[in-house]
Amino acid sequence: MGSAATTISKHDLLHDLLKHVSRLFYTTLAVVPTNVRDQVGVAYLFARAADTIADTELIDRPRRLNFLNRLRAQFIGEPLDWTQISAIQQAVGPIQHDSAERLLLERLDQCFRIFLDCSQDDQRRIQRVMTALTQGMEMDLSSFPGASVADLTALKTLDDLDRYTYHVAGCVGEFWTDLMCAHRKALRNWDVPHMSEIGVRFGKGLQLTNILKDLAHDLQKGRCYIPDMMLSEAGLKPQDLLLQETLPRFRPVLNRLVRLAVEHLDQGWLYTMAIPRSETRLRLACMWPILSAGESLKLVINTPELLNPVVKVKIPRSKVYQIMAMTTGTAACGYAGTAYWGHLRKQIV
Repeated sequence: MGSAATTISKHDLLHDLLKHVSRLFYTTLAVVPTNVRDQVGVAYLFARAADTIADTELIDRPRRLNFLNRLRAQFIGEPLDWTQISAIQQAVGPIQHDSAERLLLERLDQCFRIFLDCSQDDQRRIQRVMTALTQGMEMDLSSFPGASVADLTALKTLDDLDRYTYHVAGCVGEFWTDLMCAHRKALRNWDVPHMSEIGVRFGKGLQLTNILKDLAHDLQKGRCYIPDMMLSEAGLKPQDLLLQETLPRFRPVLNRLVRLAVEHLDQGWLYTMAIPRSETRLRLACMWPILSAGESLKLVINTPELLNPVVKVKIPRSKVYQIMAMTTGTAACGYAGTAYWGHLRKQIV
């Protein structure tokens, strides 16, 4: 009885923390089948914790890389080093301005205790995705040496961008596929390696969408994810993107990357439609981010001040809830969802 009470307590703790860290993610997680919800939830919290470490500018870059490596080490070596986990909490937690991120770091040790309650196979899945994600965050810190326009640096090639989008999002498609195929009977006949590849494209499409809509904001932080090679082909330098009047000359590069994002998301839609209709919750969990990304790309294409850092390129929360309501109301119907995605595509490419 005592063990069951402890398990329930940890479950409640996990979901209370998720609610504080991201209300939108918590709402989305509610649609995920119950037997995989905790694994997805704790993986998300680890990813947010790592992201918080990487973005804490009050700590210099070498120390952030050091703390990120210490965190990654917990997913590579066994057993967990509670002293290292505590050191990360004490160094990074108290200086967080965001109360949700501060709370997350304060409870990082509890996240690891929940992680230890997962099966050995699920622990290995979380370890793999966290190793890849933290490598992407390290790539971020290593590729962009500064934190302002004075230090503006671009990724070198399209391959660099592709590798980056894999490490920070594509690997999540592998994790999701492996986890769902292991726990959902309706997916047991899936070809896991093949569907994982499609899942990687799915994740890359979501990340590329984020890069394009956050372009101006990232430039102010010294980060240009638009490859230098692509800019050079258009006769541009990363610094040119700081000027709003550059947008017409940048448009061909932008359109090419938007098309690439849509191609990735097309694969994500094929992935979603391969989920049996009986797995309504899984379908919804995949439909929502794709359709939201499509709405975001529509904004990217149509925003005349895309390069203005004051302008926030973000779909309103009401649009997200509209997508949720429409797809839930049709019980994740493939016909209705595909019609919506097709309509969106025509407005983007």
